[in-house]
Amino acid sequence: MPKKRDGGGLSKTQQAAKFLGVSVLAGAVLAGLALPAAGALGLTAKGTVEGFDDIPANLKTPPLSQRTRILDADGGEIAKVYSRDRTVVGLKDMSPYIQKAIVAIEDARFYQHGAIDLKGILRAVNKNAQSGGVSQGASTLTQQYVKNVFVEEAGDDPDKVAQATQQTIGRKIKELKYAIQVEKELGKRKILQNYLNITFFGQQAYGVEAAAQRYFSKSAKDLNLQESALLAGLVQSPSRYDPVNDPQEATRRRNTVLQRMADLKDITQAQADAAAKKPIKLAVSRPKNGCITATDGAGFFCDYIRKTFLGDKSFGKTRKIRAQRWNEGGMTIRTTLDPQTQKSIQSSLAEHVYDDDPVAGAASIVEPGTGKILGMGQSRPYGFGANQTVINLSVDHRMGGGAGYQPGSTFKPVIAAAALEQGTSPEQEYPSPYRMPYPSPVQTCDGEWQGTDTTQNENKEEVGPYGMKEATAKSVNTYFVQLISDMGICPAVKMAQKMGIERSDGKPLQQVPSMTLGVQEMSPLTMAAGYAAFANGGEYCSPVAIESITDARGRAMKVPQTSCRSAMSKKTADTVNTLLKGVVEDGTGKEAGLHGRDSAGKTGTSDSRYAAWFVGYTPNAAGAVWVGDPQHKRKMYDITIGGVPHDKVYGADTPGPIWRDAMTGALDGRPAPGLPTVPIDDPVKDKSGGDDGDKGPGPHKPGRGGHGKKPGGGLHIPGFPDILGGGNGGW
Repeated sequence: MPKKRDGGGLSKTQQAAKFLGVSVLAGAVLAGLALPAAGALGLTAKGTVEGFDDIPANLKTPPLSQRTRILDADGGEIAKVYSRDRTVVGLKDMSPYIQKAIVAIEDARFYQHGAIDLKGILRAVNKNAQSGGVSQGASTLTQQYVKNVFVEEAGDDPDKVAQATQQTIGRKIKELKYAIQVEKELGKRKILQNYLNITFFGQQAYGVEAAAQRYFSKSAKDLNLQESALLAGLVQSPSRYDPVNDPQEATRRRNTVLQRMADLKDITQAQADAAAKKPIKLAVSRPKNGCITATDGAGFFCDYIRKTFLGDKSFGKTRKIRAQRWNEGGMTIRTTLDPQTQKSIQSSLAEHVYDDDPVAGAASIVEPGTGKILGMGQSRPYGFGANQTVINLSVDHRMGGGAGYQPGSTFKPVIAAAALEQGTSPEQEYPSPYRMPYPSPVQTCDGEWQGTDTTQNENKEEVGPYGMKEATAKSVNTYFVQLISDMGICPAVKMAQKMGIERSDGKPLQQVPSMTLGVQEMSPLTMAAGYAAFANGGEYCSPVAIESITDARGRAMKVPQTSCRSAMSKKTADTVNTLLKGVVEDGTGKEAGLHGRDSAGKTGTSDSRYAAWFVGYTPNAAGAVWVGDPQHKRKMYDITIGGVPHDKVYGADTPGPIWRDAMTGALDGRPAPGLPTVPIDDPVKDKSGGDDGDKGPGPHKPGRGGHGKKPGGGLHIPGFPDILGGGNGGW
């Protein structure tokens, strides 16, 4: 069957054969490259053409990688992220000057020839033969576009890039066939548009729009004649003609382009001469790529967005597919980040914890009922320099956080909620001695725990009996140990799970009585989202960070939604509100109370005072603040934080004020609804101190460290020496 012929009367194979025959006879240049004669490679024109026919007919053009914009909830830009700094635009958004300039200098006969330029090849062969080297090439603009497609497909893989650019006849043959296809399918204007969007212009700028922004801080449609000529001249060698590093060489190259445009009658000679006399005037916009460029401390939230995208199947079935989609970019991601809340968090952290302090601070605020993350920040900036980090201290390990931190007594409200759900009265009293052994055995979900360890309160003066309200306000350890021992460990574990409270390392909660004292490592975001259930009538909503995404074509993408579930009855939630309002009104958290606004919360310190916490909420925001040593090495005794010296650090005196100031700024000008509560007949006895290392309503007296049997010793449970060890009465 005869080959299908196009309008020129020759089949595609015959066109290629004619071209290749010329090249082989010349023995020098194939499509613009100085190559050995085909015979020297053992090739004949016939064999080469047969290889040409074996090449697949369709060029698979990968989506051009572009920069992705990450926006806050109000549409303000948080950061741009990309593997290629590129913004794809149409010809209507490119200056006519840049279109003419690139054709003039790269392929003057672009609109006269097909995919290959035989006249240009013969001219190049003759020129190269005269010079004895490679002084002129003959690749058409279409061929260059095809090569760039191969390079784009190779991505950042150096081996694939080398294959895409190797100087071999085989690669050029492949390039030629695809060029023929592209010419037929796209047409000249579309090829020119694609070429100007894919080409590298130096200084990390891909495509003419990014190049215009990089060198002149303007859009490609606003480029004038001399600016267009400069950019067009860069394509041949972006490093050699870089106007930032070598303005003289760039000027010479620009003027060459201008003269070429005049020779082709694209501009007049007078225009070329006038433009050539003008010095290069740059307005360079340095590359701003990645979360490190985020403002208001949002770099960690930006990175959380990336990890959310890579980890959620909404964006692809496999991580490889999701990573490829992220690298392609071109997306606009609108997030839940509230700029007012974010600025308030960062301002509060900066005031209370310095970036060069021996410890760090982190805070997260979420919206009850929606799970939206409104703010996320920390005292150490996002980065790789001194006093900087890329570890997100607010989140679990799988989302870029560290090992987590013992939440101490901020876990006690979970125990209280579990007990209330089991039918325990909030007026339940326990003897609550200063020191006591853990009751043994205690029921777990799959058996029982047995042990002989002891626990104690912060101060010897803390001796019951106490009811639940006073025990919560003063954070009495022995009360909550008796409470969990009576109801069993399993209800506490299940309550934590329903509230989304889990260990930072992803392992199951250890079923031990000391869990009531917050001995298992967790993250601030986890605790904030869990407490939001109290503010939301007992319903927990999982944290979400993404509101919407549009792709490079403006199409909406499916995004993960919050998952809400009932964690407890409304009556239980309202009762916990009453308990935790008492903490900020009359208990260990008075320093965290908000002026003119209902709030509730709980203080906490970890074992050995490696960390201190405050977790609290209003009806419209729930937040957690952590201060401590991410390495779990520096105990917070005799320490200066934010310029303030401390003998000991309490949840009330550092995290509490951070929470107060962050929430005050975040909620400024916003509604102040009240928290629903229930009356509890629990007369507060005139006792002092707070067991968790947080100053109580009365005069504070230093406590003796230790939940174990030796001073400052740990709670020694077989199998858990590290997690549950060490004690300062601060759990």
